[in-house]
Amino acid sequence: MTTHTERDQALALAGIYQAVYLTQKIGKSGVMDTSAFEPCINSLVVTNPESTEAVFGGVNGVTLGLNILNKQLQGGDSRDIELTRYVIALLELERKLSKNPKMLKKVASGLETTKARLEHFHLLHSNILSQVADIYTNTISTLTPRIMIQGEQLHLQNPDNVSKIRSLLLAGIRSAMLWRQVGGKKRKVIFGRKKLMAAVQALLDEHAAESSRLH
Repeated sequence: MTTHTERDQALALAGIYQAVYLTQKIGKSGVMDTSAFEPCINSLVVTNPESTEAVFGGVNGVTLGLNILNKQLQGGDSRDIELTRYVIALLELERKLSKNPKMLKKVASGLETTKARLEHFHLLHSNILSQVADIYTNTISTLTPRIMIQGEQLHLQNPDNVSKIRSLLLAGIRSAMLWRQVGGKKRKVIFGRKKLMAAVQALLDEHAAESSRLH
């Protein structure tokens, strides 16, 4: 992908926020939106996408993330500081991963194996999520800062939830990598906030128009 537009950057950033938001929801309530979870996990097995939105199966795949990002960019009382901390930590981990060819190769190899197993299991099968979680445990979680998810111990100690959380964190890393590939930088969020907000709103309007047309 060679395009470096605000649209691409908004989509990639929305992917990070969606993964992190779902992680936060699992930690605190033990439940989350499966329809938003699936595009996150699917992004891990999409290779050579034709466009940024293709990573998520279309704009619809990150609508939740776009809405969360929209609130975060507006600031004020609608901003979730904990969510922002998770996003910053993921961006930092992705930078470290990008400078570690050996670990990158290990992640890529693990995801290729996962992709092959999709012939036998559906994407959200516990076997697939467990395998993706293992990739995260054996690679990203060995880097610092280690992300400590806040929430209720009852939910955080549930093995299925642990697999989902680790899978989502790896999906967040995938989106962070995409963000960097399409020219995303920290200063873009700080100094290019208005352009980014306009791109997010345009994508949300596009999704609303598409939903209206389908119904």
